[in-house]
Amino acid sequence: MSGRRQKTQAVLAVPAAPRSEAPKRAGEGTKPPTAARAPERPANTDPLMEEVVERANLTAALRRVKANKGSPGIDGMTVEEVPGYLREHGPALRAQLLQGTYRPQPVKRVEIPKPGGGTRKLGVPTVLDRVLQQAVLQVLQGDWDRTFSPHSYGFRPHRSAQQAVAQAQQYVVDGYGWVVDLDLEKFFDRVNHDQLMGQVAKRITDRRLLRLLRAFLTAGVLADGLVSPTDEGTPQGGPLSPLLSNLVLDALDRELERRGHRFVRYADDCNIYVRSERAGQRVMASITHFLTTRLKLKVNRAKSAVARPGERTFLGFSFTRPPASRRRLAPSTRTRFKARVRELTRRTRGVSLETMVQQLGIYLRGWHGYFGFCQTPTVLQDLDAWIRRRLRSAVWKQWKQGRTRFTELRRRGVGLALATTTAGSAHGPWRLSHSRALDVALPTGLFATLGLPELAAGR
Repeated sequence: MSGRRQKTQAVLAVPAAPRSEAPKRAGEGTKPPTAARAPERPANTDPLMEEVVERANLTAALRRVKANKGSPGIDGMTVEEVPGYLREHGPALRAQLLQGTYRPQPVKRVEIPKPGGGTRKLGVPTVLDRVLQQAVLQVLQGDWDRTFSPHSYGFRPHRSAQQAVAQAQQYVVDGYGWVVDLDLEKFFDRVNHDQLMGQVAKRITDRRLLRLLRAFLTAGVLADGLVSPTDEGTPQGGPLSPLLSNLVLDALDRELERRGHRFVRYADDCNIYVRSERAGQRVMASITHFLTTRLKLKVNRAKSAVARPGERTFLGFSFTRPPASRRRLAPSTRTRFKARVRELTRRTRGVSLETMVQQLGIYLRGWHGYFGFCQTPTVLQDLDAWIRRRLRSAVWKQWKQGRTRFTELRRRGVGLALATTTAGSAHGPWRLSHSRALDVALPTGLFATLGLPELAAGR
């Protein structure tokens, strides 16, 4: 054992729980995305709470929560303060968990802007509750995940949104040229607790863990100084919420499989692919009825539709027309991208070109790590050229005076006549950013040496 692990375990100071006689789950969550759904195993009769409070499991949970960082909950405790708290109160905490008497604190209401407008409500648990939720997740996820549908991609080990998009594309290529695009209205806020706990109880029988899961769901929300009860929903912001949401929607997956549909689901985004508009309308009506009556969920009719795949957005992508259907950036994706780049390259920011490129590069690398998956390289090339024009405009604005502009152009290799004409031009920064003089003074290679990534590189 490394010194680092020893240090982390010492911080916890939680006595090791007796080892369960249940066999170890080897290779949890390591099945490939194409693996067939494993049969759901009978209700678990293991003492799962003992597994939750095992020192190794709690240590791993604490490490994960610290890596995720995040803000404090209602008690103000930070991730840095948790080890000290556990060192002092660990034995008492473990006793409460094993006795089934632990009660989580209410979550803190936080609103964050949505990419497409509006806000998303998050419930931020205390850091201690996040550690405990993570510990429960680590025990349950391996068993539960392998019973989920291969058509489900969200919040699952070794699965990604890109895989979901690729599968959707394959359906389109195979001739399923209409999509039933379902949008669940405020899904995370509308999950029925009784139905959810009924599904949980089919998988585990440890009453202490069932009681703890129910307590996490009903802990309440602190907003504007008042604690409100939570009678439904799984507040976004806790480690357990994604797993519980997948459990709720597993019933939808099973129903779609039973009917033989081609579909892809990523969290609460579900697309069903059919061969005709008429079939799509029929599926939309029947699945909406199933979600409303069986799962007590509401379909947002304004945002749901039966349409050609190229007319809809799935996880930020759209598709060109078959038969050679290609992945492309959805219009809303490009709009949000340009808005963010405009913010980072604003001419009045008052930062150097080097700083601007550094900050812009962080965003571009993260964006490209996901959206570089598109199959329209000319779009990426156009975005690269547009970004360089934005940077040239910002630099031209920073040079301000005609004398400074002339001096900078000459220093960077622009001929006398061209430098004179350009420096004295009455045109604005955006038009001049495409001029021959600025192409010479601020070439593509210069931005590359400053660390600006190219979105179309390697294509």
